[in-house]
Amino acid sequence: MSESKSHKTTSKKLAKKFKTEYNSGQGPDVQTNDKVIEVETFGTVKDGLRQLQGFQKKVYIAGVNKETVNKAIELTKNTTIGVMDKDGNIIKRSTRKTK
Repeated sequence: MSESKSHKTTSKKLAKKFKTEYNSGQGPDVQTNDKVIEVETFGTVKDGLRQLQGFQKKVYIAGVNKETVNKAIELTKNTTIGVMDKDGNIIKRSTRKTK
C-alpha cells in the first residue's frame, strides 16, 4: 500500500517535534528514547495496533485527522496504547510499562 500524503506530512511533523528522524521504511514511524509512535489514517488504525506489539516503551497511535483519532480512542480502550492527534498532543496516555 502506498503512503498517503497526510501520513507522510504528520510523520515528518511529529519527528521534528520530538527531535528525531521519520522512518519511512519497516518499523515504527517515529521513535524516541522513551516512546514509539505509529502514524495512521482512518483505514490503517488496526494495523498500527499490531505494529506496536512488543515495544517496552510508551506507545502511541497518532491519527492524521479527528476522525482517525476518534477511531483510535475507541480501538485502544482497555489497552496500554495511547493516542495522539496530528500535532503530537496526547489525547489518551500510554500506560505501557517501560524498562
